[in-house]
Amino acid sequence: MDPVVASVILIIILFTLLASGVWVALALSMVGYFGLLLFTDVPIGSIMATSAWGATASWMLTALPLFIWMGEILFRTRLSEELFRGLAPWLTFLPGRLVHANVIGSAIFAAVSGSSAATAATIGKMTLPELKRRGYDRSISVGSLAGAATLGLLIPPSIIFIVYGISAEVSIARLFMAGVFPGIMLVILFMSYIVIWAYFHPAAIPQETNEYATFAQKIEASRGLIPILVLIGSVLGSLYIGIATAIEAAALGVLGALVLSWFSGTLSWRTFSDSLLGAVRTACMIGFILVGAAFLTMTMGFTHIPAALAEWINSLHLSTYALLAVLTVFFGVLGCFLDGISIVVLTTSVILPMVKQAGIDLIWFGVYLVIVVEMAQITPPVGFNLFVIQGLTGHNIFYIARATLPFFILLGLAILILVAFPEIATWLPKQMTTR
Repeated sequence: MDPVVASVILIIILFTLLASGVWVALALSMVGYFGLLLFTDVPIGSIMATSAWGATASWMLTALPLFIWMGEILFRTRLSEELFRGLAPWLTFLPGRLVHANVIGSAIFAAVSGSSAATAATIGKMTLPELKRRGYDRSISVGSLAGAATLGLLIPPSIIFIVYGISAEVSIARLFMAGVFPGIMLVILFMSYIVIWAYFHPAAIPQETNEYATFAQKIEASRGLIPILVLIGSVLGSLYIGIATAIEAAALGVLGALVLSWFSGTLSWRTFSDSLLGAVRTACMIGFILVGAAFLTMTMGFTHIPAALAEWINSLHLSTYALLAVLTVFFGVLGCFLDGISIVVLTTSVILPMVKQAGIDLIWFGVYLVIVVEMAQITPPVGFNLFVIQGLTGHNIFYIARATLPFFILLGLAILILVAFPEIATWLPKQMTTR
């Protein structure tokens, strides 16, 4: 059958399954099954077994559950209590005051969780009730949290970087380093917008009682953050100077998280088992998606859909910038229906040959892809961050989407800056020594 007709039929089947509420991983597997059944005569069982083994037999996948476990452990410590208390005294001099706690808090927690949804949930539980109690404007509070929580995908250690690194066969350690400066750039963009917004809406930002705290008082309030910052520095530093691989750094992070939890008095058999079970659930969910996507990818290979798509795009003779513009729209549309990890594993095998042919650096493309996926996290109707914040606040999801729109635009601006200055993502990885 013609690859175009086959692709249309498979897309209809996929979106029908997704719209009916079928799990993403199961939907991908079912589309792969129907694709082989309808358009090929290959043995489906052996193809499924081969693709499942190939998707899960990578040693680098070991880093994934370890980093997830590190975040689960710290999620159950007093980090959420200490974070707001430690940041608040340092932010009162900025226009926007404690709204910036959403951005900086998300950046810090992103560096220990690697998950956008976990960042939104943790920081939101801590900041939103406090900002509401103090009289801050609800829209900027909600919007800044939804936008800043996307940093969980970009600031290392990032789960989605691990998935992309395995799919694209590039260094995960270098991907982690590539996310550092773009992550800082996004923090600056978000905080700059809050400053500008506060300048035009001064009545929406209340005065703070601790606005004139002394330096010693600020240090005292922030002492609970120091161990977390040391842990983050140890994990990223070991990667940067080349004394640890991504797996070893993940193991170091888990050990450090356990030690911090022990000394904070929050490590008990209950928290230990809960963190371990939480990590297993998340890792298995991602592994299931990887298996389903690998099976579908192999199905697409047998139906010659990727080759036909690549040939069609090549026939357009797009420049590098035009190709990136098309891919941005493409990923944006997918983001309305799929989560970030599903987007990466589903499209990598099809997109990367075109990316390589266009001469685009795969490390840089990984950062670009993650920022586009970040945009998908705050895009209705399947923006995970929107759902998380809706659960925290009870607001209508479209109200949250409107409040988040400026930060969505800032993510788009970040992509333009990254295209104009690719060294933001590529300079640091080139300086590191990777084992």
